[in-house]
Amino acid sequence: MTLMTPFALSLSKGRSFLRRAKGRASTGSARTALLAAAALFATPAAAQLRVDVSGGIAQPMPIAIPVMPTPAATGTPAGDTASLGQRVAEIVTNDLKGSGLFSPLPQGQLAPVAFAQVTAPDFPFWTQTGAQALVQGFVQANGDGSLTVGCYLYDVVSGAEIARQGFVVQPAAWRRGAHKCADTVYTRLTGEGPYFDSRVVYVSETGPKKKRIKRLAIMDQDGANHRFLTNGRAIVLTPRFAPNQQTIAYMSFENDRPRVYVYQIGSGTQRLVVDQPNMTFAPRFSPDGRSIVFSMAVNGNTDIYRVPASGGQPVRLTTSPGIDTSASYSPDGSKIVFESDRGGGQQLYVMNADGSGQQRISFGGGRYATPVWSPRGDLIAFTKIGGGFSVGIMSPTGGGERILTHGWQDEGPTFSPNGRVIMFFRTGQGSGKADLWSVDLTGVNERRIPTPLDGSDPAWGPLLP
Repeated sequence: MTLMTPFALSLSKGRSFLRRAKGRASTGSARTALLAAAALFATPAAAQLRVDVSGGIAQPMPIAIPVMPTPAATGTPAGDTASLGQRVAEIVTNDLKGSGLFSPLPQGQLAPVAFAQVTAPDFPFWTQTGAQALVQGFVQANGDGSLTVGCYLYDVVSGAEIARQGFVVQPAAWRRGAHKCADTVYTRLTGEGPYFDSRVVYVSETGPKKKRIKRLAIMDQDGANHRFLTNGRAIVLTPRFAPNQQTIAYMSFENDRPRVYVYQIGSGTQRLVVDQPNMTFAPRFSPDGRSIVFSMAVNGNTDIYRVPASGGQPVRLTTSPGIDTSASYSPDGSKIVFESDRGGGQQLYVMNADGSGQQRISFGGGRYATPVWSPRGDLIAFTKIGGGFSVGIMSPTGGGERILTHGWQDEGPTFSPNGRVIMFFRTGQGSGKADLWSVDLTGVNERRIPTPLDGSDPAWGPLLP
């Protein structure tokens, strides 16, 4: 699936131009036509309506997201465009509600929107609903078999258009058009980067507590489009995306030998990263995807190593006695955070990417584990162990430590693509049942992520291309 470059849409002025664009698409010039559309129908200047995300949200913004009409009900492999308009609106609603920053009005309070009203909202009606923002759009079938999902954002109080964007997708990828629309609304009203159009890889678990079956699984960030990648014959742990999102590094007990593998999502094949008799584990790609850092146990000592992603000779980065593991690169690739018990208990350390300049950064009570660097570079998330397991954040120098969760056993944090949300897994006391959860940086908006079975070890991938 390829999502084409977004282009601004105008229903009132752009129908004839879009027909010409589709004609050019049939001659192989689709990209040129779409870029021309973007230039012709520029997005209007942003209005002042804004959600403050700097602290806890006392009152989410009321927002109206009515069913999206279609110019003509047309059958597609994903369903007719009228039903898709309802489903797209539902996904946009769920995305924005799940962020904790918006309070979508119930559909029963919303009036049906005619196609002609998409660019001419009935502001008097929407004002009396109490909505501060309005999302309208449409779903249209194109002559080449693709779909256009149009997305418009309005400030209800001022009656101003804040954003408009259109996304051309194949019918099988209609959900991506909905996530992209939600991302447009989120970014324009918060000033934060997008994150809804992304995927998560994790470990799916089932079976008795002492004999768990663990498989690699992948899904959209909201739990949709779920599928298993491995068959469960070998236990798998700590899957991590490559920047290209087509490759996953993980630890497998294949043939009862715990070692790091790379899995190709497209072909379903796996490859051993380091063919040595030693135990290798906790892999993670470098930001450029060229290297993998991992831990290897040699003669009773565990250190962090780096190896080319294509394979080769590992380079040892740490040499202290004890266990050094859970390495994670800074987004610019210049530094690595990791955990080590070299001082007697698990603590967090930062070093340069070549292994030099190792410095401890955690000094609070208890132990620290599973650090991960934020995509924005400003924070490190970690598991805090002491009277239970919690997920927290601190600066890369160790300052500003804050605990975000307070479950019985919360661990394994991973950041959303915009660095605003953290996903983790929570294990129930006594049951051993694990579920995926997310929480924002305020620690206020905590919610469970649906999975078919139990889930652990999540890794949030970058935005989809």
